[in-house]
Amino acid sequence: MSRTATAMSSRPQAPDGVPAVEVADLTKEFLRRDKRAGRFKRRRRVAALKGVSFTIKRGECVAILGQNGSGKSTLVRLLSTLLLHDGGSAYVFGHDVFTDPRSVRRLVNRVSVEASFFKRMSSGENLSYAARFYGMTASETRTRIPEILERVGFPSARRNEPMEDLSRGMQQKVALARALLTSPVLLLLDEPTTGLDPRSKLEVQDFIRDIRAANDVTILLCTHDLHEAEEIAERVGILDGGELLILEDADELKRHYEVSTLEEAFFKATGKSFEQEQADENGGGT
Repeated sequence: MSRTATAMSSRPQAPDGVPAVEVADLTKEFLRRDKRAGRFKRRRRVAALKGVSFTIKRGECVAILGQNGSGKSTLVRLLSTLLLHDGGSAYVFGHDVFTDPRSVRRLVNRVSVEASFFKRMSSGENLSYAARFYGMTASETRTRIPEILERVGFPSARRNEPMEDLSRGMQQKVALARALLTSPVLLLLDEPTTGLDPRSKLEVQDFIRDIRAANDVTILLCTHDLHEAEEIAERVGILDGGELLILEDADELKRHYEVSTLEEAFFKATGKSFEQEQADENGGGT
């Protein structure tokens, strides 16, 4: 049995004939301190997502573009069952994300810029723990872990070092390896190449393509890297201020806004200049 076949034998099975993701009027609000209230600061409700709706077909890769504060990370956290919603609905392969989270967790894995680890354990130990949590056998992990770490560009000489001694870029590679190790049916990528050097970024992007081709994985990629979105995804959406403005293939999106590049389309859709966009990026958000 091939290594790909071995990984496939342990992956959870998703039902056929239903969309990978169905989101309808999804809303999420957070309580934030009102800076305008002066000394006696009050809390006010701030919408992170405002009635977002879309569907992703099985095996499709969809990219959502947006700056910090647009709602990308909130969307990923909701679909990965880490947050409760305030309205609307979300289904993953027919399973209700909010009433049947256990079934959803078996089908989903997530990579984000704030990935958490056991900091004093090595990369291999962290991956072994994750593999056992998902039901992989020791014999599977012995071959699979070194293979996947090598594929994401993680140096073999540093595999025994504690995670706390690794750079953010190194930790991001381990986060991606952990997500791909268990062969998820739906992969939620929240800025997966942030902190990586250009060569490692290309290696990771190639690996994402290979994973899709070999394992029929559905991918939701949230990013502010326009080139990455256009290279990897079949359709590209623009999320701004919690609202999904459009979701089309890249060429149709550019035709819609009558521009020649995805960058021009993004700025035309959001109505912001490059300088304003950079200011928003530096300001942080959800």
